[in-house]
Amino acid sequence: MKEIIPTINEIVKYGLNPNLNVTNKEKLLERHLVKIYDLYFDIEYKYDETDFADFDKSQLPDIRHNVSSNFEDFGFYKTILDINDIDNLQGDAIGDAIDDLSDIIADLLEIKWRIENNSLADGLWYFQLIFNGHTQQHILDLLNFMKQKNG
Repeated sequence: MKEIIPTINEIVKYGLNPNLNVTNKEKLLERHLVKIYDLYFDIEYKYDETDFADFDKSQLPDIRHNVSSNFEDFGFYKTILDINDIDNLQGDAIGDAIDDLSDIIADLLEIKWRIENNSLADGLWYFQLIFNGHTQQHILDLLNFMKQKNG
């Protein structure tokens, strides 16, 4: 898990800093999103029962604003509510690539904070928890948006 913090840093920079000048920004983002996704399958930890402090999300910068400034052509996209319901032709919904990346970044910042301030085990526990219930879907949706947008 030595790669987790550097990989997180490569993704969260787009939410922490506005107007980054990065060559091949989308390709690099895609690479690091896939890397985070892959790291999820290597999570191993012993649950840490310590009563740690909670992450304070109120201290985060305006992630959405920064993401918007870094990916100006990210926006809304059409999605399907239930991909397995093939008989329902009315089950469309609207997704938001900026929201997807903003949520991914917020989740990753908490994972990083827990690793650096609580314990590796606490950070990996939270990674497993939040990834399965939240981050994973945002990554899949964002990668699909990027693929559809860029062909």
